[in-house]
Amino acid sequence: MPAEHTSAPHLTTEVATQPDDWANAETVAADHRAVLPQPGERVAVIGCGTSFFMSRAIAALREAAGHGITDAWPASAVRDRDYDRYLVICRSGTTTEVVRAMRAIPEHIPRAVICSTPATPVLDLGDPILIDQVDEQSVVQTRFATTTLAILRWHLGHDLTPVIAQAQAVLAEDPAESLAAVRAAEQISFVGMGFAAAIADEAALKLRESCQSWTEAYLATEYRHGPISISAPGRAVWAFGPLEPDFTGDVAATGAHLEHRDIDPMADLVRVHRLCILRSADLKLDPDHPRSLNRSVVLKS
Repeated sequence: MPAEHTSAPHLTTEVATQPDDWANAETVAADHRAVLPQPGERVAVIGCGTSFFMSRAIAALREAAGHGITDAWPASAVRDRDYDRYLVICRSGTTTEVVRAMRAIPEHIPRAVICSTPATPVLDLGDPILIDQVDEQSVVQTRFATTTLAILRWHLGHDLTPVIAQAQAVLAEDPAESLAAVRAAEQISFVGMGFAAAIADEAALKLRESCQSWTEAYLATEYRHGPISISAPGRAVWAFGPLEPDFTGDVAATGAHLEHRDIDPMADLVRVHRLCILRSADLKLDPDHPRSLNRSVVLKS
């Protein structure tokens, strides 16, 4: 049986600050405009775990905006493709694979690093964008990741004011009511397209980390090419962003519940964060300290 956890997790507080964090990200983006990816540049975005999923979201958004070729790489598998600039995302500032990747970047290529932990190695290896105001005590990342994404969205010219309002509305809801249909789902498949596909992967990871849930994530267009077979009564499909044609009917035919709201995927991710808190409480798990997981992966060799 899991060890009982009764005190309020840090995750609860950290999830709740996100609308304000995203609003403040506009100033961060403006202050660091010169070291962030410029239009027309060939860019690589690097991270591990959640930071890799944010890298994928940023890459998708930047290419969709016509700003240039943008690749997203896990720090352990970066390829050299004559990039004009690198953007590195690392909350802890100490992750071994990230430090190694940054040291391998040719010295003449500019690189910025977004980090929330002062006085850490990565900040000396690139142009630092320190956002320690969104650092987290929970091992499970929420506000650091979404604020990083918000910085890049503001930088790309997105007006996040409506997204912030949507997140505020989500936080004003009673999660026991708004998430009742998925709170006890045996299994959840997350789907999305474009940058929402990366959000889907991040949502699935959050529930695996915080409460050991059975979750999967796919491109919405790939869901019907095999993954639909796992859907059944008592399970759920959570779709981020616009639905693909006939998607609702296809999910309904499986008997699974379809969870979907017509809001920005980043705001919808806040709903997943609240689900993490609910489900971990139901299971008496500590979402701040998931089993077998540390804040930073520091390798011995």
